Amino acid sequence: MWSFLVDLLRRPGSTHTVVVMDEEKVGRTRRYQVQPKWLLAVWGGSLFVIAVAGASLLALTPLRTFVPGYGMEQLRRNARLNAIRVAALQDSVAAQRQYIKRFQQLVTGRVDSVARTATQEASDVAPAPTADRRPVPEPAPAKGGDPSERQVHNQPAIAVSGFSATGGEDYVRPTMSLPIQSPVETGFTTRGFDADDSHFGTDLAVSEGTRVRAMSEGYVVLADWTREGGFTVAVQHTDGYLSVYKHNKRLLKQTGDHVKARETLAVTGNSGEVTTGPHLHFELWRNGLAQDPRPYVIGW
Repeated sequence: MWSFLVDLLRRPGSTHTVVVMDEEKVGRTRRYQVQPKWLLAVWGGSLFVIAVAGASLLALTPLRTFVPGYGMEQLRRNARLNAIRVAALQDSVAAQRQYIKRFQQLVTGRVDSVARTATQEASDVAPAPTADRRPVPEPAPAKGGDPSERQVHNQPAIAVSGFSATGGEDYVRPTMSLPIQSPVETGFTTRGFDADDSHFGTDLAVSEGTRVRAMSEGYVVLADWTREGGFTVAVQHTDGYLSVYKHNKRLLKQTGDHVKARETLAVTGNSGEVTTGPHLHFELWRNGLAQDPRPYVIGW
């Protein structure tokens, strides 16, 4: 059979006569004119059709899952992406826990801060006593301790009845002076207060790196990163006022710091998830209720 195929394909373009004989009936024969090139074309076309059909079955049907090693690269890619997502979720959960912890401290009124001891600083900040401004007695130093040492005390966070300092003179509680100046010296309002849309503040478009200033004297009760607001700082003021400054690039104060009116708290940026560009989101709360900042701020 092999020699027959060799003779047949030796000259593909020539015509060969193939004689078919039946061994039982020797007298009967059949003759066929064959050109090997056409046989090769038929065989090659058949193989091509079979190959295309097989490839289509493997590519377009679930049969491809039976191919050894198929999908391994995709599985590895998905595994890497899932690992990255899990790590990001863990970081987000940790940040949220820290955020919730700090707000629990804010609500319960337990905020760690550092006692101020500079008598001269207290005297410079405190105005002269008047009929409307009652002196707040100086807190006594810890038993057996030095008044000049750092002390940790509980500072009310939601409703501040007064500020105190450890010094040689009585410290007078300052009152909120209304209206207040804008927390940033430049910029313009892009979105106002809208409680129905859960937008409890005013957005100010400013250049990145603009100084953010405290609206009035108070204590920093929050200085941390949040998922939506990015780098956020909140200051508790007198008369139950709480001011919040979000989407900052960098914070310049820490929780517990005492700040004066117009003192720099942070620099503006574009941090956080809920942001569309460099801007400052300013909120004003009083006794736990969000206030529209526009009536309180000069020029808004």
